[in-house]
Amino acid sequence: MKKLIVTATLAAAAFAAQAKDIVETAVAAGQFKTLATALQAAGLVDTLKGQGPFTVFAPTDEAFAKVPKDQLDALLKDKAKLTAVLTYHVVPGKVMAADVKAGKVKTVQGGELTVATAGGVMVDNAKVVKTDITASNGVIHVIDSVVIPK
Repeated sequence: MKKLIVTATLAAAAFAAQAKDIVETAVAAGQFKTLATALQAAGLVDTLKGQGPFTVFAPTDEAFAKVPKDQLDALLKDKAKLTAVLTYHVVPGKVMAADVKAGKVKTVQGGELTVATAGGVMVDNAKVVKTDITASNGVIHVIDSVVIPK
């Protein structure tokens, strides 16, 4: 009986770890504080906690640090522009690294990201530095720069 309880507890813990949505997964990672702040400012937290599935190309705090502070501050104050930039980082569906192909990919924002696969995966001018961080409603691929819609 004791073994059964331990097994059930471990199974529940494993399920709880898998059950985090994209926002919770990003926040737990600790390297997406600026992204989390931007998602809140744009009112997109509930969207990315939704059913999905979504593929998010998530810029790290270091990626956001490459954006000049005055430009980043202005972006955080302009909800429409911020929403456009953030939704440009999101692709409908769950696209795992093994399924990525070079070419144009339609974003939730409506624009297209250019994906290159030669010598590592690039999304516009951002390098994908970590892939396949799974969440209950999609997947996160970490990028080293913020991509801006054209």
